[in-house]
Amino acid sequence: MAEKALIALLTNNDDDVYCFRLELIRAFLEEGYRVLISCPDGPKFDVMDEIGLKKNRDFIYDDPPIDRRGTSVRKDFKLMTHYKKLFKQYRPSVVLTYTAKPNVYASLVAHSLHIPVINNVTGLGSIVNTGGIKKKFIMWLFKRAYRGSSCIMFQNSTNMELAKKLGWVKGDSRLIPGSGVDLKRYPVQNYPEGGDGITGDTVVFNYIGRILHDKGVDDYIAAAGRIKEKYPNTEFNMLGFIEPTESHYESELKELGEKGIVFYRGSQKDVKPWIKRAHGIIHPSTYGEGMSNVLLENASSGRLIITTDNPGCMETVNDGVSGYIYHGGNVDELVEKIEKTVHELSNEERRRMGLRGREKIEKEFSREIVISAYLGKIKELTKE
Repeated sequence: MAEKALIALLTNNDDDVYCFRLELIRAFLEEGYRVLISCPDGPKFDVMDEIGLKKNRDFIYDDPPIDRRGTSVRKDFKLMTHYKKLFKQYRPSVVLTYTAKPNVYASLVAHSLHIPVINNVTGLGSIVNTGGIKKKFIMWLFKRAYRGSSCIMFQNSTNMELAKKLGWVKGDSRLIPGSGVDLKRYPVQNYPEGGDGITGDTVVFNYIGRILHDKGVDDYIAAAGRIKEKYPNTEFNMLGFIEPTESHYESELKELGEKGIVFYRGSQKDVKPWIKRAHGIIHPSTYGEGMSNVLLENASSGRLIITTDNPGCMETVNDGVSGYIYHGGNVDELVEKIEKTVHELSNEERRRMGLRGREKIEKEFSREIVISAYLGKIKELTKE
């Protein structure tokens, strides 16, 4: 009896696996594939243990030495060496890569071993914002990695068009709706009561994501301070881990919490209870998103969105219908959108905007669309 084909999935964070790839992994196992996950260990793998995934005999786990945001040549070479040993040991039928370093280094190794690769461009991140020799070298690495791939999955059309213009795409490429949303995992939540920011119940907003300058957290903090002065019955929360390279936010957020301006809630295993008690999500990213999962999950839960005109953000909302779009980096405009939500909309109008967001997610961003795209391409590559 022939051994089951092995699908290798490589990323840089356990949150990425549990929150965005879990249904995809389950679909692979249900289709009769074995699955190899290469991702640094973290708390979300404890949750995966609880649901029995890591106990599945067709599931293989690997803990790679990834320095996610570091630029050490020595550490990156160590990562490439690790991937080479891993692929030689298990000989996966197809390699799926997510996030920057797996996309580059795992792809280059897989190409050298003639293993088909499917890349997922989850955003060009800070690449396009760098300059000089560093940018040229990084762009060259991505070009080398992507041009040898069997397929590249893009999460927004802006990234797809740019990659083609830069000559990164040689083979098949497809546009998918981000990582999609599991509509059952993120059902519509009952909408909380809310006032006008001055009287009545508090109007609550969340920021959910890494605490990172490029994610626009400074704009969020500045806007929250201005809104709180005028509308005291508002609450601004921040959920997510603080990047080690930006640890100065620890003391800043502590002080803001003591002043009642912004409350840092830490990194949460489950954000759904926080989504439930909020009226909307504010995502001020100026970063190169693929497709913001945070926005998709909040819209799926029936929460209105305030976000930037950045690719990967603006696609998730119909401006003025299910939320508001403003020009990224413009704090005055962000304050205007928050004030409109807090003071000009009734709570019923906020609720209806959230429900229109859910309708958009159901039509355009179901995770089933993503799973179908991957299974179709993998069957083609494995000739099943």
